[in-house]
Amino acid sequence: MAKKYGMIIDLHRCVGCGACDLACKSENNTPDGIDWASHKIETYGVFPKVTYTHTPTLCNHCEDAPCVRVCPTQAMHKNEDGMVVHDPSLCIGCKSCMLADPYGVIFFNKEHAFLDYVTDDSSIVKGGTFSKKELSDKAKAPFPNFNAARGAGGYEAIRRKGAVEKCTFCNHRVTQGLAPACVVACPADARIFGDLNDEKSQISTTLRAHKPTVLLPEKGTKPKVFYIRSYN
Repeated sequence: MAKKYGMIIDLHRCVGCGACDLACKSENNTPDGIDWASHKIETYGVFPKVTYTHTPTLCNHCEDAPCVRVCPTQAMHKNEDGMVVHDPSLCIGCKSCMLADPYGVIFFNKEHAFLDYVTDDSSIVKGGTFSKKELSDKAKAPFPNFNAARGAGGYEAIRRKGAVEKCTFCNHRVTQGLAPACVVACPADARIFGDLNDEKSQISTTLRAHKPTVLLPEKGTKPKVFYIRSYN
């Protein structure tokens, strides 16, 4: 049976540290303003009776993905493991996927990512601090923390201007038997990633042991990112 990957986020274990957000940004070379992994913070009530929630968010890799249905070029598609992935070489930047996505987790590149590391030669202290361009040149990379591994498997390490991008469940890592970067970085083991078609996998047994929820169930997209328990 083909694999079908999904993720559980245990809100009772989550400490809201944001390590998942940072790990994703570092692993996937996402520029400022584009966050494949993010979080939603909500506060309810009136002091002193206040409730606070922190909900990590990412692409839900839906079974019935509206972004895939509307893409006119099949740039947004599902791979053999059930992940919703994107081929920037086919993307015409029409943003249809963004309009169809009810979760707001697809982003459009309005400008060349990290261009400032090629062009900005200004420094905070002239003769005392490096400019962005100097740092990039010395690192011999497009920018100092560039992760070339993201470029494995035919997906550009830095996506071009005029194309969309989003979480891929770190498919470049999964094909090597590794977990997504956000899962590895979580200090509380709040994330479980695995094959939903394997009844003995940790994700399957955990889902059976709890009553999972998904974001926006009324949309009928059948998300494969599940939440268990509560933040409080």
